[in-house]
Amino acid sequence: MASTFSGDETAPFFGFLGAAAALVFSCMGAAYGTAKSGVGVASMGVMRPELVMKSIVPVVMAGVLGIYGLIIAVIISTGINPKAKSYYLFDGYAHLSSGLACGLAGLSAGMAIGIVGDAGVRANAQIELLLGYLRITICLGLKDECILRIIIVFYPLN
Repeated sequence: MASTFSGDETAPFFGFLGAAAALVFSCMGAAYGTAKSGVGVASMGVMRPELVMKSIVPVVMAGVLGIYGLIIAVIISTGINPKAKSYYLFDGYAHLSSGLACGLAGLSAGMAIGIVGDAGVRANAQIELLLGYLRITICLGLKDECILRIIIVFYPLN
């Protein structure tokens, strides 16, 4: 007997693809931001070693982006259980879109934090204006946190 295809067999694929996208893209952004900011901190540490601990904030802010992607990936993957309740294509597409939103926001925030952190740390070594680039770095991190909260609020509970 041939089984009929209802379309819902592919729904978990899209759900897990969303979880993977959230994790992979967020970690790519975190890695780029950490590396780019770390290069700035290392080059600044040669000139002004007393400012290294003050200048490590962009590195930490970039590293947090990967954790946001991990949180969304865990939330999405725990929601995918076709045996417990029916998992429709709409759910798979919703999980894919939320994973892509979180992942691409993490990637863009990581790239921006890396560039701003590198330039800001090097500028801070020349003239001690710490607050300017830190405000920009914190605002870039808040963008990704807002995306995380929006995804959690609109996550389908049933």
